[in-house]
Amino acid sequence: MLTSLFPLGWQHYLLGGLLIGLGTALLFVFTGRIGGMSTVFSSTWSYVVKGPFFQQPRFTGSRGWRLVYAAGLVVGAALWWLGFTDGTPLSTHVPAWQLLLGGFFVGYGARLGNGCTSGHGICGLGSLQWPSLMAVLTFMATAFLTANLAARWLA
Repeated sequence: MLTSLFPLGWQHYLLGGLLIGLGTALLFVFTGRIGGMSTVFSSTWSYVVKGPFFQQPRFTGSRGWRLVYAAGLVVGAALWWLGFTDGTPLSTHVPAWQLLLGGFFVGYGARLGNGCTSGHGICGLGSLQWPSLMAVLTFMATAFLTANLAARWLA
């Protein structure tokens, strides 16, 4: 059964989860900061958009380290791709309009939920935050429902 769920093995998922947990824990221990990606988006827009929402001190005061945080994700993905794959570029057959629409809904949902899945699921649960537990349960229930509906609709 494990091979049907994880045809490429499960070890790299475990390693990835441990490294993400270690990274967010070290960020909090050494800086007292909580790493979530939805605030990276808003703080980055604060460079360009001069509207009052994006010019809040929580965005303008943290955008420097948040850009470094986001760059670490990009560099980490590039290192994985260069070190653990055959170098073949990855692609998708999903049309660009669907990717853009999905990105819009994810971004809107992250703002509506006061954080993204990484912020709530990794950092919020790790610090035993009750609202994060509720958010993660909502994310998961919605994902299960959507996956099942999509599987039936696309079949």
